[in-house]
Amino acid sequence: MTWVAAVARLRERRETGVLVTVATVRGHAPRKAGAKLVVGRTETWGSIGGGNIEAVAIDRARELMDIRGAEPELMEFALNDKVSGPHGVQCCGGAVGVLLEPLPVVPAVAVFGVGHVGLELSRILARHEIDLHLVDTRPEMVSAERLAVLADAVAQVHAHHVPLLPEEVLAELAPGTHVLIMTHDHAEDAALCDAALRTPGLGSIGLIGSSAKWARFRKRLADEGGHDDATIDRITTPIGLPDITGKEPATIAVSVAASLLLAFEADRG
Repeated sequence: MTWVAAVARLRERRETGVLVTVATVRGHAPRKAGAKLVVGRTETWGSIGGGNIEAVAIDRARELMDIRGAEPELMEFALNDKVSGPHGVQCCGGAVGVLLEPLPVVPAVAVFGVGHVGLELSRILARHEIDLHLVDTRPEMVSAERLAVLADAVAQVHAHHVPLLPEEVLAELAPGTHVLIMTHDHAEDAALCDAALRTPGLGSIGLIGSSAKWARFRKRLADEGGHDDATIDRITTPIGLPDITGKEPATIAVSVAASLLLAFEADRG
């Protein structure tokens, strides 16, 4: 498996990892500059030359996986018989610099309802390194033609057309996924709120709408859903930054995206 495929596999599994690259070579060394190794929790793919270099790099890579917010770092190895490493001696005669780059699990967001606001929000979020799920019961809202504006996305975009029960997508989301509920149908919004509160492991849950809408929803979640106040308080409404009060879809989208970026920072911190 190529290192590119290995990185893609870790991302698909939503597992942390480290990309290890031979950055510099002076004299004789097992591999040329540019050789790569991908380190996961229990697996590795590729090689930077084996022996002490590779074993030490793997040990350090797995230490970095446990450090929140770990930064890339450079390790230097002298390859001669006067230097003994924890995993033996390599006496090729040269020196090697190895760059370790952490591959954290990227944030994930699910937008339920890709109408005017949902599409504007998707355009902003797609510019970030995240997993972005777009869910709608209306096929035209998540058609290839409509989502063509996201063709150059940095995010990995997953479009879901779910004609009947969009709340079923909640069970498919990765732990920690931030959920935004903004469909065209208040009954659909209410069902999604109830299902989100019953889905363990989600990140934040946001609901678009007025205070009157929320008052009705809150009563329904308590009376019909059987949720207590603490559980219902997991839902944030209104969404976005309170000081941004514009009603235009693009303005709301900027506000909501900014609040999500703050949530991502909190997750990393």
